Amino acid sequence: MERTGLRLAQEGVLPLYERTRQFRAYSCWMLPGLIQTEGYTRAVLRAYQQRRGLPDDVEEAVAVRMARQRLLRRGGRVASFVIEEPVLRTGFGGPEVMAAQVAHLAEVTRWPAVSLGIIPLGMADRGPAGPAEDFWIFDSEMVTSELVSGYLSVTQPREIATYAQAFARLAEIAVYGARAHDLIAALTSQQ
Repeated sequence: MERTGLRLAQEGVLPLYERTRQFRAYSCWMLPGLIQTEGYTRAVLRAYQQRRGLPDDVEEAVAVRMARQRLLRRGGRVASFVIEEPVLRTGFGGPEVMAAQVAHLAEVTRWPAVSLGIIPLGMADRGPAGPAEDFWIFDSEMVTSELVSGYLSVTQPREIATYAQAFARLAEIAVYGARAHDLIAALTSQQ
């Protein structure tokens, strides 16, 4: 999918996103694409393009991903995102891009169809919510995880259920609402 660049890969997942009604995503190192700003997306996709030695169609891939984000604004879909606090501190694109991204996250916490949970640093006991790779759950149809060299897609119901259980455990230890907003606001004041 990436031989010709990243645009085709971005377009290739569009049908999955269009038919999905419930998105669940966990991330320990990068913000999920549906809540990235254009600048953050550009920096992330540029890093992928360079690391994988792909043809440069980053601007076209960014445009496709930004168009895909509009799905969250349409009715009938809900999205739950759980991120580790260090994700908020991992820079892509430099200070200006990160400042815009953090401001965007503050707005995202107010979207009615979106739940944003943040797992704070320094938890004394995570219990069964141990560390995991970044992953997306699309309804109960598929789980995807991005690897250094490509993507992993899981479609076996038992494995999807395992990821759903892991997501539920991670979501239980995350903070939401005012507490999540406070973590985001603390970053804004540091920039």
